[in-house]
Amino acid sequence: MICTVLKDKNFDELLAALDECRMAEIRLDLCDVSEDEIEEIFSTADIPLVATCRIAETAKRHPEMSPVAVASLCEKRLIAAIKAGASYADLEIEAPKENLKRVKSACEDNGTLLIRSFHDFKGTDSTEALKAVVEKCVYHGADIVKIVTTANSAEDAARVLALYDDPSYLALPQTGRHASPAPETTEGRLIAFCMGETGRDSRMECLRKGAPFTYAALTAEDAAAPGQMVAETMSDTVYGGLPFFDADVIVPSSKSFVQRAVIAAALSEGTSRLRNYTSCEDSESAVRVAEHLGAKVEREKAGDETNLVITGVGASEGCLPELKEIHVGESGLLARLMIPLAAELSDGQDVRITGEKTLAGRRLPGAGEIMAGLGVRTAAVEEKLPVTVGGHISELKAEVSGVSGSQLISGLLMAMPLVDRNMTLLVENPKSIPYTFMTAEVLKKFGVKISNEMLGGRDFLESDGDWSLCTEMIFKVRAGQKYVAADFDIEGDWSAAVPVMVAASIFGKACIDGLDTNSLQADIAIMDILMAAGASITQLDGDDGEIHVQQAPLLAFEADVSHCPDLFPCVSVLAAFCQGRSRIYGVSRLRNKESDRAAAIMEMLDKLGVEAGIDEPSDALVITGHSLAWRVLNGGMLRGGKFSSRHDHRMVMALKVVSLGADAPVEIDDESCVSKSWPDFIATFDGSVVK
Repeated sequence: MICTVLKDKNFDELLAALDECRMAEIRLDLCDVSEDEIEEIFSTADIPLVATCRIAETAKRHPEMSPVAVASLCEKRLIAAIKAGASYADLEIEAPKENLKRVKSACEDNGTLLIRSFHDFKGTDSTEALKAVVEKCVYHGADIVKIVTTANSAEDAARVLALYDDPSYLALPQTGRHASPAPETTEGRLIAFCMGETGRDSRMECLRKGAPFTYAALTAEDAAAPGQMVAETMSDTVYGGLPFFDADVIVPSSKSFVQRAVIAAALSEGTSRLRNYTSCEDSESAVRVAEHLGAKVEREKAGDETNLVITGVGASEGCLPELKEIHVGESGLLARLMIPLAAELSDGQDVRITGEKTLAGRRLPGAGEIMAGLGVRTAAVEEKLPVTVGGHISELKAEVSGVSGSQLISGLLMAMPLVDRNMTLLVENPKSIPYTFMTAEVLKKFGVKISNEMLGGRDFLESDGDWSLCTEMIFKVRAGQKYVAADFDIEGDWSAAVPVMVAASIFGKACIDGLDTNSLQADIAIMDILMAAGASITQLDGDDGEIHVQQAPLLAFEADVSHCPDLFPCVSVLAAFCQGRSRIYGVSRLRNKESDRAAAIMEMLDKLGVEAGIDEPSDALVITGHSLAWRVLNGGMLRGGKFSSRHDHRMVMALKVVSLGADAPVEIDDESCVSKSWPDFIATFDGSVVK
């Protein structure tokens, strides 16, 4: 990326200048801003900001101050910027160790990357001396090393750029936002170029070599160093031929919440109102199931929103003796919810559950075994729909494995209140834990009393509730409860936001409305993943305010998506544009989705020309990525062509993101399958692309 250096400006001038930048370095040593103004600038900006406060320049502006006082002032201003939200803080290698300790601590506490910088304003030393400086910067806390010398000859510039050729000496510690310590992740942690007219081209060349960003001036008159190029000119050279992604999106309602809430409302006594309903195939399938159970469903317009008004059946065990068949459309969640529910709602007679499209070919691993252990008979061919369910749940203490996912467990939780005796459910090795909590939350909203406990070893106890370390979950439900009608506000869908946020972080910007950052939805994990990669994300107006995502320098990351496998397709595309080698854990959770997503993702990456492989022992997809600037300057854009979606809406969404960074059009054989979750996705996404 291009980082615009801003100097010699007051508060108002800085705010105006930031509107013209995609990324900026604010020279706190050369700008006339107070500590309060520093806080406002860095807390409200929606672009990546570098905070820099040079000791030497500060000393020139304050000749009356002692060296200790100058260093202390610089430290104070840097820490103020860090606490306010600076993406990067630049501390020159000459700074006193006492300053480093406190600045480094502030960076680690606030997710800020620390740049240790070295400048030679007279010349360029030997290769060995330059490498020694790099190693010194690393030893003294650098997340990113910045080496800037003066080129008095072409050979000087060549020596500096040669630092990129062997990054093995650049092993970085586990600190800051990019805590991925393996040597394979050192790429993208070096910014090295030369000042002076002879070194001018090196400012662009460093991007081609893998630098996360380079520096440029706002105008020719604002140049902070000899040979510094103008940001607009440099940006046009790098990004001028690419589409720009500029989205302003209100996400649809979460179909995960919709399906659970619709079924709970259908089972309830009285009339429920589900606010903020948006239609998609899976949600409409839930409405049809509710109606088939005997509920009355009406649609109510409330301004720009639609509410579902559902009068339920007041469900109890065996209350629907005429229930013979339930069609769940293409929804895997509905299929697994209705298997246990059908057993409790019928009078013990067989109920046939059917589906369509990709669901008809998907296995329901473990469903028959789990239900048999509860006293419910099932019949299916090769564990696929249609499946016939008969009998009631008779076991009052059940132990089930969560290896196959959470959806059937959610169905058991929804059925347990209808059982005529108290019931305990023990889930061993739980997966997709957030979805299980989502179900429990919906049950509580509709009057069901349910208790739960999470268990694990010492690591879990010491992790402050890290779900990935949980080994057991225990649920207890009191017998013979009634679902009670409720008013329910449906959250916006985090899974729908994922392709928009990923596209914005690589290719432009997005303003996304309708999301709750306190959500139980599993796919909210995209926030942590994007921030781990270095994306710029801001939310200024509370937990449900607009979320702004801005293009930023992206570096390799590690992420465990075992509990949110729907993220995999788009996160794999994100990794392809992150400099270095990323690892995404949880591949085994992908085999039985709308497609074999593991195979689909590998096929996609191979056709795109992305180096990737599956590390079986760690269950990780390993992807070697490059920044967008690197790909442009090296002729390494992703390969376009014809792609199969495998009729999987998540793959279509990932491929639409790909289309912004491909060297030829990306043709998708079946875009219509996005109607499963977001019918307007294609129009919304394409309408956000500025060419």
